[in-house]
Amino acid sequence: MPTLRALECLIAVLDAGSITEAAALLHMSQPALSHQLAALEREIGAPVVERLPRGVRATAIGRAVEADARMALTAAARVADSGKAVVRGAGGVLRLACAESLTASLLAPVLRTWIRRHPEVRIQLTEAASADDLVHHLESGTADLALGPRPTRWTGTSQLIGPEEIVAVLPADHPLSHRDRLSFSDLHDQPVVHYHPDNGLAGWLDTEAARHDVPLQPVVRARQASTAAQLAASGLGIALVPTTALGPALPATLKHLHPPLSRDLFCLIGTPTDPLLRRFVSDIVDRGVPLAASVRTKLG
Repeated sequence: MPTLRALECLIAVLDAGSITEAAALLHMSQPALSHQLAALEREIGAPVVERLPRGVRATAIGRAVEADARMALTAAARVADSGKAVVRGAGGVLRLACAESLTASLLAPVLRTWIRRHPEVRIQLTEAASADDLVHHLESGTADLALGPRPTRWTGTSQLIGPEEIVAVLPADHPLSHRDRLSFSDLHDQPVVHYHPDNGLAGWLDTEAARHDVPLQPVVRARQASTAAQLAASGLGIALVPTTALGPALPATLKHLHPPLSRDLFCLIGTPTDPLLRRFVSDIVDRGVPLAASVRTKLG
């Protein structure tokens, strides 16, 4: 197959009408340029230029391949330009996977800035219910970057975003609402708004409760943390909810846990050499794990 360099030499010679001038334009020696033309002619099986007493001209074969050679060089230039545009953030595709509870609070503000600054970058977003589901998206090639808690299995590159606190959500008139903090022992025999088994919070919170010898008593199970918070606020029970999933107008009482309970959030990077992803990861990490002012006020 002809190389792009050989095609570039052919077009330069045809445009200049001279091997000497073409070599000068390409910053090559005349023997090197002649070598490229000879390789092209061997590949095609016929001469592409005819040497004249003064200069050169295309043969019939040279004229036949000239248009395709120019298109190939133009296409190659577009490839390079597209790649450079992605490096600058002026193009490309960000394929993201994000834990459902983090989409609005952690991801959306950064995406809003990115879309404004880089309107030519296309965003593909997939939400996942668990950290292991995030890994599945990375391994299957449907995402290049995933945001969420640490999965049980991931051997690729990751970067810490920061810790996310888990708090108790109670209805305002709950008997435990006067406490400064709640412990797992306070949840003993209390109705709990728990999580669907597909949500990674379900198994993790069961494990944490078991460490304190407290079996959680689910009265209802929600698929999303924001829904669990709303159900708890309506009086169905106590929910243990990441602060990132709490809305600003939640009509509920919020309590820190004692001892404090948190989980680390990570960027799981499927293609760590991608400059576009590295830039996006940097923006996520710089912003950190947000805590809404209304949530901070309620927690005291």
